[in-house]
Amino acid sequence: MNAAITTTARMKNPAVVLPDAMKGIQNIYKAMYQGGVCPQVLELVHLRASQINGCSACVFAGVAGAKKHGESDERLHAVAAWREAPYFTDAERAALALAEAATRIADRSGKAVPDDVWNEAADHFTEEQLSAIILMI
Repeated sequence: MNAAITTTARMKNPAVVLPDAMKGIQNIYKAMYQGGVCPQVLELVHLRASQINGCSACVFAGVAGAKKHGESDERLHAVAAWREAPYFTDAERAALALAEAATRIADRSGKAVPDDVWNEAADHFTEEQLSAIILMI
């Protein structure tokens, strides 16, 4: 039988503790959503990076944000296995690959995102759009 694990946070969310931090974060989100990328793509990228990082609060927020922008449960359930799932466009796949590569830079001894991953993303997104995706990651 598994015992319920309860934890107490060591501190409040830093964005709430520092008075001007939330304003800055909100401005970054505003800029990302004005970057010309479909909000669903941004939310998929956020969700995948959150899954990799193991942040349960971020995964929850990512799913909620994606659903707010009209994302289907079917696609959300498949994000963790997006390579094998038939639900994603080539542009979405390029964004998800970029999200994984940028999130896992440390897995490659600190080397940058591989050229093939970057080039595929650049084939689908403008520099402004890539900036929005990178900020979301």
